[in-house]
Amino acid sequence: MTSHWCDFQNSDVIMTIGSNNVENHPVSAKWVQKALDNGATWIVVDPRYTRSAEMADIYCPIRSGTDIAFYGGLFNYIIEHDLWQHEYVLNYTNASYLLNEDFSFDVNEGIFSGFDKETATYNAKTWHYQVESEEQWDTSEGGAYAWASKPGVPEFTPLTKETPKKDMTLQDPMCVFQQMKKHYARYDLDTVSSVCGMDKDLLEKVYSIYASTGAPDKSGTILYALGQTQHHYGAQNCRSMAILQLLLGNTGVPGGGVNALRGEPNVQGATDMGMLVASQPGYLNWPTEYGTPSIAKWFENETYADGYYTNKPKFLVSALKEWFGDAATVENDYGYDWWPKVPKKPDYTIISSFELMNQGVIKGYFNWGMNPCHSAPNASNVRRSMANLDWLVVADWVITESASFWNAPDMNPAEVNTTVYFLPAALIYEKPGIIVNSGRWLQWRYQAVEPWEEAKPDYEICDVLWKEIVDLYKQEGGANPDPIINTKWDYYVDGKIDPRPVAWALNGYKNDGTDFKSGKVDLLGTFGNLQADGSTSCAMWIYTGFWKNNEAPLDPAEQPIGKRGGEDKSGIGLFSDWAFSWPLNRRIIYNRASADMNGKPWNPKKKLVEWTGEKWDQVDVADFVTASGDTPVPPNNKAFFMLWEQNARLESYAMGDGPLPEHFEPFESPADNQMNGSQNSPCIRFADYESVKRGDRKDYPIAVTTYSVTEQWQTGGQTRSCPALNEAMPQQFVEMSRELAEEKGIENGDLVRVFNNRGNVQVHALVTPRFKPFKVNGETVHQVGMTHHFGWAGEFATGDVVNDLPPNVGDPNCQVPEYKAFLVNIEKA
Repeated sequence: MTSHWCDFQNSDVIMTIGSNNVENHPVSAKWVQKALDNGATWIVVDPRYTRSAEMADIYCPIRSGTDIAFYGGLFNYIIEHDLWQHEYVLNYTNASYLLNEDFSFDVNEGIFSGFDKETATYNAKTWHYQVESEEQWDTSEGGAYAWASKPGVPEFTPLTKETPKKDMTLQDPMCVFQQMKKHYARYDLDTVSSVCGMDKDLLEKVYSIYASTGAPDKSGTILYALGQTQHHYGAQNCRSMAILQLLLGNTGVPGGGVNALRGEPNVQGATDMGMLVASQPGYLNWPTEYGTPSIAKWFENETYADGYYTNKPKFLVSALKEWFGDAATVENDYGYDWWPKVPKKPDYTIISSFELMNQGVIKGYFNWGMNPCHSAPNASNVRRSMANLDWLVVADWVITESASFWNAPDMNPAEVNTTVYFLPAALIYEKPGIIVNSGRWLQWRYQAVEPWEEAKPDYEICDVLWKEIVDLYKQEGGANPDPIINTKWDYYVDGKIDPRPVAWALNGYKNDGTDFKSGKVDLLGTFGNLQADGSTSCAMWIYTGFWKNNEAPLDPAEQPIGKRGGEDKSGIGLFSDWAFSWPLNRRIIYNRASADMNGKPWNPKKKLVEWTGEKWDQVDVADFVTASGDTPVPPNNKAFFMLWEQNARLESYAMGDGPLPEHFEPFESPADNQMNGSQNSPCIRFADYESVKRGDRKDYPIAVTTYSVTEQWQTGGQTRSCPALNEAMPQQFVEMSRELAEEKGIENGDLVRVFNNRGNVQVHALVTPRFKPFKVNGETVHQVGMTHHFGWAGEFATGDVVNDLPPNVGDPNCQVPEYKAFLVNIEKA
């Protein structure tokens, strides 16, 4: 989230899209209601009439998987009606930047310039800017980058800063603004309503109301969740939201932002920790064997030539010092060679991991805090893949479907030779530790009760395994023992593994004067103190400052994370004295954009920062450099200083599947693509796997999306063990329109079979007016919705695994599967 939940109250227009926040994030509704009380308008865009839609001012149905068409039409509407925030867009985005002369889009092929058909990937060279001038870093004594030449800093080639060519009149045909205008001119109201299955007049009403937030003193916020992300173009859905908010000047302002509502108390924390194959903690990239095999190459390829990410070497070296401690020295590049390097092949992302099990490449698997035999797409394929493993370790609260996969109705236990170890893990109430909520607020969760029987907290399980693994390497050697033996592992208090010293590591500290064994630590107050010369250690640079009190290093209540000041001194709901919001307790990211070029707030009643004529008055922690001697005296347009341009990107060369979002149909779709000549994204991942078993709409004409209910959680391991929750939501269902039910001869409550090439499940029918047939390109399209919390494991509220049905295809940027739009057929069981 760029903002936080309490900030919703500052919005003039709220759009919930890809989320049912009233049902799945009920506390968020409190802050939405405050906005409504203040006169805001609430729009819900969703395939079905949800509990959120019931409370909203406007409900707009949308066929699942067509969000980019919806956004593209909104971009076109905003530009054509001149509703974009002119001063903001011109000065705080790359709208004026001139793109490479060879930049193009072929609408007949549905591809941008630079596409390689053999590899189904893009070379983004033509998506870059034309260059006005170049300037090399000054690393001499007294230079801006003198730190790069300090003793202890690994040698690397200083970077060259490029100044892009611009046209501040926005008339040049190659400027980003004109290319956007051209690209989205196809997305007119008639076409978008046909693609999305919407009523044209209602669509225009939604566009008009949301576009009204482009007025400088207005703001609109977007609330989204998995309905946006779980598509094979999910990252481009998110890019679309970012572009929309930039066009309207809604990023960095109170009541604005692109706000992901997380589905679990610590999803944000897990994201911060780098849960993707290519991501390390703190949103840095892991080394690769093909691009960054040395620390010098990492510095040169990953560091930005301007903006705050010029400091990436400081973050990396500090991270290496935390990983390897005293063993990390400048002579060995701080242990960089000990870190694993991501290979080009094979692909170890989650969907591909199960293919590698099928092939016998992966022979052992740690299944920790997840339940892929239930939750992964094409889950029956996952179960068959696990049957090829030599061993499987499952750490979880209860015996899940993954911990008992051989007992699945479609498996024969006699044919499964996998040795499975189950490690009982403590529940969230049975252990202390840090969680990070949707608004980036770090909070300490205290232990309520002792773990049940043999269960242990995850970190204790890790510690037991770690000690045994290290001992084996010390006794027996091994192919490559150095990374294991040299890894720093001293997070103990009174001889027992403890999350509080881990907090020191996450916060960062000075190496001179810190000794974990004695409990002496010199904690840092800001990531501005991190260095690239080995003098600082920090496992998570974005968290620096959350645990900085050296007077009480073992007491979370005395740390910034433990603040519980309920008074809102800001007057606009920042609550800056409650918990700690990364980075540096900043509640709204990019808040320089909340004020005009002269530093005056767009809306004086909702001030975040303001230039007084002598200094910056900060209601929120400033998201720009304000240190003495570096104060950006207005006029100043560096509102997005985490990018090297220091302007936000309407067009982005950093995406793997296109510089601008373009509509493609879901992998399995009930309709043809009306926007271009490619049915699916040309960069779709894993579609060629035999296990995918793509279905045809002639056989499977019904679109389906999956979603959650309040009463059951994730794969149901915990909630289906609670009798009260099972009484409230005892079984799963498929929600369908009255029209489809009549066509199929199905009555409310009937047991029905939902099936495709991958799976076959039996659930009960919920016949309801909450779903309506869509009219897409002149033809009727039916869509249904299914819950996914139930499975065979456990004693209560069991059922078939609905996730047997989604295809195991993914997004090229982050590999997220396509749960939210695929095809099935339905018949009475």
